[in-house]
Amino acid sequence: MKKKTALISGITGQDGSYLAEFLLKKGYCVYGLMRRSSSFNTQRIDHLYQDPHEKNVNLKLVYGDLNDASSLNRIMRTIKPSEVYNLGAQSHVKVSFEIPEYTGEITGLGTTRLLEAIRDSGIDTKFYQASSSEMFGNASREAQGEKTPFYPRSPYAAAKVYSYWMTVNYREAYDMFNCNGILFNHESPRRGETFVTRKITMALAKIKLGVQDKLFLGNLDSKRDWGFAGDYVEAMWLMLQQKKAEDYVVATGETHSVKEFLQEAFSYAQLDWKKYVEIDKKYFRPTEVDYLLGDCSKA
Repeated sequence: MKKKTALISGITGQDGSYLAEFLLKKGYCVYGLMRRSSSFNTQRIDHLYQDPHEKNVNLKLVYGDLNDASSLNRIMRTIKPSEVYNLGAQSHVKVSFEIPEYTGEITGLGTTRLLEAIRDSGIDTKFYQASSSEMFGNASREAQGEKTPFYPRSPYAAAKVYSYWMTVNYREAYDMFNCNGILFNHESPRRGETFVTRKITMALAKIKLGVQDKLFLGNLDSKRDWGFAGDYVEAMWLMLQQKKAEDYVVATGETHSVKEFLQEAFSYAQLDWKKYVEIDKKYFRPTEVDYLLGDCSKA
């Protein structure tokens, strides 16, 4: 039986590293799309690294960019992956207000370039698009599911909505096996340190050790449905194992505020968070998303 091959954009990120780990355990040959950089950004997958000079190497990194259609087309024709997971993006919501054009270029049009590379190359593959709960914005105070209308409240969310519909459009127009995974917030020790959960836990450790005095945050009342990234990558894979390509919400079905997260985290260190946390208006978004709660009953 021929070994399955997967291509992952965003392999050096939180989700990409967990997905690579998961697929390697499943016996896949995994290719990771990497941008050229003068500094290494592979720390999340260093433990998976295999010397390319060895035999039977199952993790391979290839240079390419979601902003470069020719590289994507070449990679598709060369690798002919069984599955493609598009996790690459400019993924920070607050930063997307500062660089909206770049966010649209990578997070939005990058998806189109991948889809077009698949279509143009004629390969038989399955495509997973990393959609986001941010697409719902302030659409509903009820649990948000696959039928909930989108109401994006940031350049990042708007770019994700575009990618969502392009994934659907290519599925319907060209009979491609394309799935959108609408994942609600998912965290882990590999989460980027500028994201609020990791920012809190990193600051807490430094405060406990006496090397930091204050933690500056934005909106503490925002509520999110938080899960574990290591679990959610299995859901990505399962979507592509179904007989029919569909879109799925992945969530825990619970919502908690940033304030609750603070209280829980600081309680482990037996500290009162109110003594260390200060609000800084610069961390507020121009348009906030107050409430996200996933309805994952379909999944």
